[in-house]
Amino acid sequence: MPPASRADIPGTTATGTRLLRKGQAHRIVFANEKGGTGKSTTAVHVAVALSYLGARVASIDLDPRQRTMHRYIENRLATLEKRELTLPTPACEVFRETGTGALLGMIRRLEANCDFLIIDNPGRDDAYARIAVEHADTLVTPMNDSFVDFDLIGQVDAETFKVKKLSFFAEVIWDARMKRSRMTIEHQRPEMDWIVVRNRTGHVEAKNQARLHKALGEMSKRVGFRVTQGLSERVIYRELFPSGLTLLDKGHLGELGTSHLVARQELRALVKALRLPEFSRAQDRLEVA
Repeated sequence: MPPASRADIPGTTATGTRLLRKGQAHRIVFANEKGGTGKSTTAVHVAVALSYLGARVASIDLDPRQRTMHRYIENRLATLEKRELTLPTPACEVFRETGTGALLGMIRRLEANCDFLIIDNPGRDDAYARIAVEHADTLVTPMNDSFVDFDLIGQVDAETFKVKKLSFFAEVIWDARMKRSRMTIEHQRPEMDWIVVRNRTGHVEAKNQARLHKALGEMSKRVGFRVTQGLSERVIYRELFPSGLTLLDKGHLGELGTSHLVARQELRALVKALRLPEFSRAQDRLEVA
């Protein structure tokens, strides 16, 4: 694949496509203060998908203890060496230092040589996670299709399931966006695009799914996020972790069933739904069917 093109000036095209500013990476932050939502799995697959498109991708794992994303990339590099393969692979580092300045320094260093910088936040609230959110151009919040996960964003009435008020995570994002608005003016960054990704929808009862859909729609209007479908609950995602391979690595996964082909289509749809700069046309080259 040819490398992704980059625009010399910030802004959008006549069709509304956002452009990458020359010398400025687009920052994608995956954040959710609850574990088990498929956050790191989604981050890895998006990072590899962008690499397949020809983009230069770097990533930061902000959880030095668990470092799920970093371990995934480590496994991938080990598999490529063992099998003597060359496959698109994003760079990945773990943030192990202390101090806001150190994190911002790492962000500046990595984004100087990439088109997209992906940050995988830990499944908890801490100072570094908040800094990452404040500096996100695209903020992705994966959640399982359940009111347990929705409770991080908003609280609903037990009888009517109508949203009563914002929850702590939504308030954190609201504060971050206020700070971000100043950054948009001072540093010519785009406005933050917040996307809630509904993962693991396959096993949700239809009535409950409809209630969640309605509650998310109501909440999205209050706090300004978009909602899109993510990755379903499939064993293949857990099975791929030891090898570090992804659904995009066709020809290296053995025989794949129909469900795996459907999963590839889910990933393709997710990448398009993120509406990342300069890649609305390039995504047609992402062969995941």
